[in-house]
Amino acid sequence: MTFHILVSDPLSEEGIQPLKQEEHLKIDVHTGLSHEELLETIEKYDALLVRSQTKVTKDIIERAKNLKAIGRAGVGVDNIDLDAATEHGVIVVNAPDGNTNSAAEHTMAMLMSLARRIPQAYHSLKQHEWNRKAYVGVELKGKTLGVVGFGRIGAEVAYRAKGQRLNVIAYDPYLTEEKAEKMGIQCGTLEEVIQQADFITVHTPLMPATKHLISRDAFNQMKPGVRIINCARGGIIDEDALYEAILEKKVAGAALDVFEEEPIQNYKLVELPEVVATPHLGASTVEAQENVAIDVSRDVIQILNGGAAKNPVNLPSLPAEVMKRIEPYFNLSEKLGTFSAHLAQEPIEEVSIYYSGDLADLDVTPLTRNTVKGILKRHLGDHVNDVNAPYFAEKKGITINEQKTTSTKGFTNLLTVETRTKSGASKVAGTLLNGLGTRIVKVDAYSVDVVPQGHLLLIRHTDQPGAIGRVGSLLAKFDVNIATMQVGRSDVGGDAIMMLTVDRQIDEDVLQKLQEVSDIHQVKPIDL
Repeated sequence: MTFHILVSDPLSEEGIQPLKQEEHLKIDVHTGLSHEELLETIEKYDALLVRSQTKVTKDIIERAKNLKAIGRAGVGVDNIDLDAATEHGVIVVNAPDGNTNSAAEHTMAMLMSLARRIPQAYHSLKQHEWNRKAYVGVELKGKTLGVVGFGRIGAEVAYRAKGQRLNVIAYDPYLTEEKAEKMGIQCGTLEEVIQQADFITVHTPLMPATKHLISRDAFNQMKPGVRIINCARGGIIDEDALYEAILEKKVAGAALDVFEEEPIQNYKLVELPEVVATPHLGASTVEAQENVAIDVSRDVIQILNGGAAKNPVNLPSLPAEVMKRIEPYFNLSEKLGTFSAHLAQEPIEEVSIYYSGDLADLDVTPLTRNTVKGILKRHLGDHVNDVNAPYFAEKKGITINEQKTTSTKGFTNLLTVETRTKSGASKVAGTLLNGLGTRIVKVDAYSVDVVPQGHLLLIRHTDQPGAIGRVGSLLAKFDVNIATMQVGRSDVGGDAIMMLTVDRQIDEDVLQKLQEVSDIHQVKPIDL
């Protein structure tokens, strides 16, 4: 099958080479498209690769009927409507690692430039001035660098700062004392970082919680003469408050690579002599541009080939070793979900998924999504996928529960799906047997051993002599071949089930004839 990919922003030629090496991928590079032009052309594409210029809005995603993946060659996805992408089942991937080194190096370059006033001195010299006294700087050695946000880039900056003999204090909601101690830095609260640092660099994402994180109140808590660096996202620092703090001599200077409005419209802040500024160059190295494009290209290939992406934005990302361990259960989880949807006689209100044995120690979120997908596809169709399954479940008012237990009931691993409707609950359990593959091992209270594939027939009946023979004879009369049969019962003469695997889909008239057989209470075809 041929997939069509649109590259709508300038990307490194080396970065998209992985795409060009795949014979089943057709690449179109059309940069500088207007919103209207993109709307007109997007329908035929299966994947879209962008940087920051293309705005992937809701109307574009709605028009893109074939779109399966959006790759952002960079970290931020501000230009992509993630809610719309999730709703329409489009996986968004980015490249959080590709520009880490580049961004950390640029941060250190800005820090050095700010401390030693290098850009100002350079500009003065270009004007044929020789004014050494006007550009006296400060040393880094012995000063304290405050790092706000300790993800990949923040940590890399801290490593480099230690090499410059700076003391480092960092704040991040997920930074532990143990990790900080291991790195030889101090872990502090946001207030402690702001109050103690001589230099403050921010490395958080931009979201409602971090908008204007460095505010007027924050500036009021800082040391006199503090210096500020922002190579992360415009908007983390309140630029009006920074402007006032510099004029009031509270802040000695600032080094800014990002701004609340880009391109800049109001230059009053960058025109201050205390400010060093660059036009969003943190990731602007040859190596970074290649790396981010390569990363998203490889992820897009994985998605189009039916694999798992390394850096999904609107899907939970798992370490490779965890994904490797749970991947064999993907088929089982979806099949159990589909089976459960067939069992439900009324709209499902609640789904509980129980993980036992080996699975109890792993992050099984992708399996839960896969199970929900299997349930919803029964009535909503193939446009339900791992991305939008939780969205559709929420819209349908279905509560999803995920539970883990050490109780294995005799199996090394066991995955159980329970669905509840207004009338009651149904339950199906499955496992993965070494060398034998996936199995359904329990339906409600009945033990079975069924391969979850093909055309199945679930028959509920009373445990009476001849019941099995009557079913077999009737199916033979209508030329329906039985491949396998499993029988389960609660007690002698009580309720029982038959699970049959048949070679073809059974016609409605045959199902009706089966329903009329004595002692049979329910006949349910299940196609997996």
